[in-house]
Amino acid sequence: MNTDQIQALIGLLATFGLLVLMALPSALGVVRDKRIDRQIRRARREHQDQESYEALKRQEPQKSSSRSTVPSTATWYADGRRSKKLVSS
Repeated sequence: MNTDQIQALIGLLATFGLLVLMALPSALGVVRDKRIDRQIRRARREHQDQESYEALKRQEPQKSSSRSTVPSTATWYADGRRSKKLVSS
């Protein structure tokens, strides 16, 4: 190799080294931001999971029937007969 080729190689390596030094902080910042975004997403997901778990714990037990609990005619009639017996005795 002659001196011109060596100087060209040194210039090329110096230019490449400066490019790396200039781009490195930006690349590190992108990697850091991605890591922080992952942590935020994980924390939100855990928070939502915790909220849904607490909502399930607070939820009242489901009734076995969606119909109203109005007594039937037979029950009403029997209750009326019982109360009359108590009054008359």
